[in-house]
Amino acid sequence: MEQFTRLKSAVVPLLVDDIDTDQIIPARFLKVTDKVGLGKLLFHDWRYSGDGKPKPDFILNDPGQVGRQILVAKNNFGCGSSREHAPWALFDYGFRVVVARSFADIFRNNALKNGLLPISFVSQAHDILEDKLTQNGTLDLDIDLESQTACLPDGQAFSFEIDGFAKKCILKGMDQLEYLSSHEAAIAAFEAR
Repeated sequence: MEQFTRLKSAVVPLLVDDIDTDQIIPARFLKVTDKVGLGKLLFHDWRYSGDGKPKPDFILNDPGQVGRQILVAKNNFGCGSSREHAPWALFDYGFRVVVARSFADIFRNNALKNGLLPISFVSQAHDILEDKLTQNGTLDLDIDLESQTACLPDGQAFSFEIDGFAKKCILKGMDQLEYLSSHEAAIAAFEAR
């Protein structure tokens, strides 16, 4: 897992409710266990026509969106069936943060375990963010995981919550097993008591 402390990036606005895991990565692509290469399958059925050609009106096919690391959606992101491939595809594409009003619980947990940061703000903050995106088409966000804040270019800051253990793992760039293994001596000493 990659270490994450702070990220400043322009956002990709995909202001849609109920983006389910089959839209994130269709089930027919779930036969692989390697995370590498899944980014090209991200939002496959929205990005490509039946003959495999990119749909010019889909936002990820806009060359101006390349390299952006923050995706902004609406309510209930990652709903549907549980598939770890969904955060893998988002991460492999280059996203490090997904901002949404709400997330499906399983998606949120899978994302955190794979170093993808799912962020929700209070409703008023999302309203402000969506209004600015509607007016401007995009904006930069500065995400600081240590302080659990996201700042807009005009200085407005919004706080977000994250599970403490998941935060430690992401800050250190370790998955759960690596984090626990790094404390093996302390665990052994505790068990020896």
